[in-house]
Amino acid sequence: MNGGFRGPPNIIGSVSEHRLPERDRPWVMRTYAGHSDARRSNELYRGNLAKGQTGLSIAFDLPTQTGYDPDHVLARGEVGKVGVSVAHKGDMHQLLDGIPLDEMNTSMTINATAAWLLGLYVTVAEENGVDREALKGTTQNDIIKEYLSRGTYAFPPEPSMRLIADMVAFTVNEVPSWNPTNICSYHLQEAGATPVQEIAYALSTGIAVLDEVKARGQVSDADFPKVFGRISFFVNAGIRLIEEIAKLRAMGRLWNEIGRERYGVTDEKMLRFRYGVQVNSLGLTEAQPENNIQRIVLEALAVTLSRDARARAIQLPAWNEAMGLPRPWDQQWSLRIQQVLANETDLLEYPDLFEGSVVMDGLVEELIAGARAEMAVVEEHGGAVAAVPYMKARLVESHRERVARIESGEQKVIGQNSFTETEDSPLTAGADGGILTPDPEVERERIEALEGWKAERDDDAVRAALEELARVAADDGQNVMPATIAAAKAGATTGEWAEVLREAFGAYRGPTGVSGAAPAADREQLEAIRARVDEVSTQLGHRIKILVGKPGLDGHSNGSEQIALRARDAGMEVIYQGIRLTPEEIAESALQEDVDVVGLSILSGSHLELVPEVVRILRANHVEVPVVVGGIIPVTDAERLRAAGVDGVYTPKDFDINKIMGEIVDLVAGRAGAPAAA
Repeated sequence: MNGGFRGPPNIIGSVSEHRLPERDRPWVMRTYAGHSDARRSNELYRGNLAKGQTGLSIAFDLPTQTGYDPDHVLARGEVGKVGVSVAHKGDMHQLLDGIPLDEMNTSMTINATAAWLLGLYVTVAEENGVDREALKGTTQNDIIKEYLSRGTYAFPPEPSMRLIADMVAFTVNEVPSWNPTNICSYHLQEAGATPVQEIAYALSTGIAVLDEVKARGQVSDADFPKVFGRISFFVNAGIRLIEEIAKLRAMGRLWNEIGRERYGVTDEKMLRFRYGVQVNSLGLTEAQPENNIQRIVLEALAVTLSRDARARAIQLPAWNEAMGLPRPWDQQWSLRIQQVLANETDLLEYPDLFEGSVVMDGLVEELIAGARAEMAVVEEHGGAVAAVPYMKARLVESHRERVARIESGEQKVIGQNSFTETEDSPLTAGADGGILTPDPEVERERIEALEGWKAERDDDAVRAALEELARVAADDGQNVMPATIAAAKAGATTGEWAEVLREAFGAYRGPTGVSGAAPAADREQLEAIRARVDEVSTQLGHRIKILVGKPGLDGHSNGSEQIALRARDAGMEVIYQGIRLTPEEIAESALQEDVDVVGLSILSGSHLELVPEVVRILRANHVEVPVVVGGIIPVTDAERLRAAGVDGVYTPKDFDINKIMGEIVDLVAGRAGAPAAA
């Protein structure tokens, strides 16, 4: 008997309402990728496209994202770590070599420097004979969520919103198939947002962008519906499958309502809620990492099952992202999940599966009501830009509640706080530990390449282009994009472009959310650790004082915020200045504040370069206090950190923050000669 594919049954003489007349086209399939330099990343992209990936998703390293060249002091240890280093148009040419830009749909995860990277992209396209009108793709370009969750901002909020609005106007007028802003709720959920908060803060951000575009007056009223229609979203899909489907349906309803009622958009095509997705990385575990595959599959279903709220583009994380940088094979596995779902199942053959569902309709209405109420609070605070401190504090509180549920076992995470007995995973048994380690020589190579680029370019042309950029930046009535593209074509660098704008716009340090967060509600969980803090503080003659620091450019501050918050709630005195500090600044703060312990947090992979440097400077200044570090740190790296003088290393498997607090207090007591805990 033939066991081959049969397809749907042929219903003769009738029109079926429960089937589509034609199978839907699959969504755009992407893999978020990029590391080291342009040459290595180009090889990775070509390989992924050959495997059936249908869109390009570029990950940039932190210096590129925050506007620094590879030779800047803050770039130390960060070059090529979490993405590809792009310092000028020569890098962008090499990155996109052999990729047909007039056919490719390219997503660039870039925010603070989005105008610059789009300028480089347009420059490379035109120098390769591709008109800017033919370009298709997306720049994330959502700066508000950077202040709330991800930390790769470069400029203050108001001028950053100007840059976004200038990009929107430029693309609507000159690159009509480009999505200039991809409002990103993904990182809000990573920072602890509830579904209601994720909906409310993302849509409030969308309103802020649209209002800024309208206020700047660079798009005609007749074309404003095109602005609304080109705003896209990048959302998160967590493991709570049904709730996530309802969240997306609710966002679609509310976005349609905003378009009609606030902006007068009537074109149904322009009113569509267009979103791409990466499913949740927050829920991926270092413990029993093989469980991450089924998590990823279920989360992919959340954004594909409901046809009326199906993602237009999907990129899935790799199973080992809680451990380190995925290898090409790991990314291939995630791509194959999408391909099996789209091509082997019958998912794309049916109308919306949830139409008329009492459960789904009720849950959607519940989320809509909650989101409307929270959006009203944001509006009361003056809109999304002015409400950044409020939203940041609420996210820190929500994340604290999530962490507490996992600690108590109320929220089960298989392999981490329940069903922890396990066989050794063969996936991590290889010599590489199941992750990719970037070449440590990349940073040196990139600095040398930058010097070579500067030596060969026309300095007069670069100087003139940057002077024009400075003039335009100082004039709020002008659009910054033409001068940005001119600087890109002249050969200016990422750091030079950003430095001009820093001079024009000023410096900015975002709120941490820790000081604005309310005290912990569940005091019982804290009783034991508070008692121990009180005991050791009495022995010391002062409150235990902890410095929580984030060296380098890593802006993922969720973990450091929770450590700072728990230390505060446990009775310690906390010094936390937020993100983006040099080792020298952290050591100086430890010295001046006379702290008892230093806690460092790094998730970008730069721990081997930056943490030992902090320890070295502390010891050189005779600051003999314990140093602990948390982050995505492989076992072999943890051993090297301990050898460099680090007293404690914590990774994602260490989810019990009270236990961590207890160990930190014992380290302080031990260093001070106080008795250990009973």
